[in-house]
Amino acid sequence: MSDFPAVIVGAGQAGLATAYYLRKLGIEPVLLDNQLGPGGAWQQYWESLTLFSSAGFSNLPGMPMPAYDGFPPRDHVIDYFTAWEERYKFDIRRPVNVSKVDHNGELFEVTAGVVSSGQKQVYTADNVVMATGNWSSPFVPAVPGSITGQMWHSANYPGKDTFRGTRVAVVGGANSGAQIAAELTEVADVIWLTTHEPRWMPDDVDGSVLFKRNRERYLAISRGEADPGGVENLGDIVMVPPVLRARNEGRLKATPMVDSLDELDVDHLIWCTGFRPSVGPVRHLLNGYAPKVEGLYLIGFSQANGPGADTIMGVSPFAKQAASSISKRLNHSGE
Repeated sequence: MSDFPAVIVGAGQAGLATAYYLRKLGIEPVLLDNQLGPGGAWQQYWESLTLFSSAGFSNLPGMPMPAYDGFPPRDHVIDYFTAWEERYKFDIRRPVNVSKVDHNGELFEVTAGVVSSGQKQVYTADNVVMATGNWSSPFVPAVPGSITGQMWHSANYPGKDTFRGTRVAVVGGANSGAQIAAELTEVADVIWLTTHEPRWMPDDVDGSVLFKRNRERYLAISRGEADPGGVENLGDIVMVPPVLRARNEGRLKATPMVDSLDELDVDHLIWCTGFRPSVGPVRHLLNGYAPKVEGLYLIGFSQANGPGADTIMGVSPFAKQAASSISKRLNHSGE
């Protein structure tokens, strides 16, 4: 007999949403999270980062995000996650690192180490949900050459004050690259490197439009219809106020990406080049992003689930589907 009907790895938006729907079906999971407190990857984001959606389009199931005038900043999101956890009081154990997930032919065995002590514990479970996001797997492209300065990634970007009075190269033509480059122009000499001209979204387009488009795509795909396509025709960069202001003031100008890093004379280089799904502990149980064993679920990954799965509000339908599948495996009637 297993310790738990379901172990959820990760207590960010995907893990919490899945736990919520499992409880609705009478199933109490345990969540294993490697952060020090609520908020998932938002615990690691730089202080000035904001959502690209209004609070009304950034809700976890069961409890709306408190209103905010404009785009909610990092701390507003963390406070919301904290209040959500206080309300529902799931069994969340943190900080622990899950190093391995095995399947013995009947049950899953989840090996997790307590960060403070290093003590390891093995949890057995009938089902495992990987809701680990991608923040811990930053991607850096292979570019020839080197710089004498320090390299960073948006994953560990500490905020603009660290770079005050320095020369900084920011690589990446999407949202993180634009937002980091924009704020650094206030304090540093910045070169913004992109592989193509920036594709600005219309000034009145925000995350609510992106959510609606992703919802339309999800519904079409679930009906077996052709994918109607995303927002690629609108652009890549949401015009949050700091980015819009920097662009309009002429501070945010893109330069073509260099062929070699040797061409750069900078003190710092910040890669804003995205992430890959953090599924290392279950990689051997996957064929691509498809589980090879029943009872294993990847939730919160657009690559594995579908459009919008990696957003706070967009993950809900995929979490609900996973909870329903787990309930059926456990023969729960639920609600």
